[in-house]
Amino acid sequence: MLYRLTTSDAHNTHVVVSLMDRGVYGERLIRAEIPVHTLGMHRGRVSIKGIVDLFFLIRFIRPDVVQTWMYHADLIGGVVARLAGAKVVWGIRGPYNRERTALPTRITIRLCAFFSKCIPTSIVCNSEHAAEVHVRVGYSSSKIVNIPNGYPLSWFQPDGTARDKLLHELNLKHDVVLMGMVARFDPHKDHENLFGALVAIARTGRKVTCLLVGSGMSMTNQPLVKLVEKYAVQEIVKLIGPSNNIAKIMAALDVHILSSAAESFPNVLAEAMACGTPCVTTNVGDSALIVGDTGWVVPHSDSAALADAILEALNEMKDSGKWNIRKEAVRKRVTETYSLERMIEFYARTWSDAISEKENE
Repeated sequence: MLYRLTTSDAHNTHVVVSLMDRGVYGERLIRAEIPVHTLGMHRGRVSIKGIVDLFFLIRFIRPDVVQTWMYHADLIGGVVARLAGAKVVWGIRGPYNRERTALPTRITIRLCAFFSKCIPTSIVCNSEHAAEVHVRVGYSSSKIVNIPNGYPLSWFQPDGTARDKLLHELNLKHDVVLMGMVARFDPHKDHENLFGALVAIARTGRKVTCLLVGSGMSMTNQPLVKLVEKYAVQEIVKLIGPSNNIAKIMAALDVHILSSAAESFPNVLAEAMACGTPCVTTNVGDSALIVGDTGWVVPHSDSAALADAILEALNEMKDSGKWNIRKEAVRKRVTETYSLERMIEFYARTWSDAISEKENE
């Protein structure tokens, strides 16, 4: 989302600073002519040199606003930017679930909550759920701004040829029901919940194939392989791994599933919907808000409910007229609510407010 924001915003000049290295998106940003600076810190270790370098880098660039991105950047970047004389807008990009969050990150979140009163002029959350959760742990409620994620609708769009092409690549029959879940391997995504639902669907005799796409979705991931074997879904599940062509995969699916136990604003739902693909999702984060009345929303960690909703979707698919109306509705909901242009406009307004505050001091 940071990549989309910085490369699509034609009205502001952006410079990206990474606390660690360039990573995958650093290289992409550079190719898009966005300057990228790296501080060389190691994960979980803050270096004095990195902090000093950041201070002098901010003093050299003299930005109108420093927009930080996620907890550690909020804390480190926020404090250093204020000491360097810059205005700061924080960014919260996900849910906070204490049981599923490592201790160092929990400490960082608590520190952010304490400093939220004095460091940022605004705190951008990408979901209403994330805003509510962080206010409960002590973040300043008066500074919260909700800016939903935005999507390049010229990239994520329906493609009538995508399904046949993907079936051919995977050597699957054309009459197969093609479901999928795009998500990395992570406890929050609760793939075990999905596998439980697939077992229930298999018992009904329905023939489906479920593609798992994302980091860790491969046979080299032994914990995942053990889960697949535990639920005996080897004939149903296809492990695709990470992909650079998510839009085509989304457009090829008949149904997209999200089985997560925790989310903030799950991008995959809006991306699938932008491609005209209906979604079945657990009720986590802003999932229900994204889907609205265009899909199916069930309680999290309930495989039986997830299976029932998927079967309901599969039954509706038999009525092509009704299914096409739903596909049009999911695309329309995203175009009207979650366009990239709308997100950029809201960010620009938030930055402008921060600049105005600085000028009035």
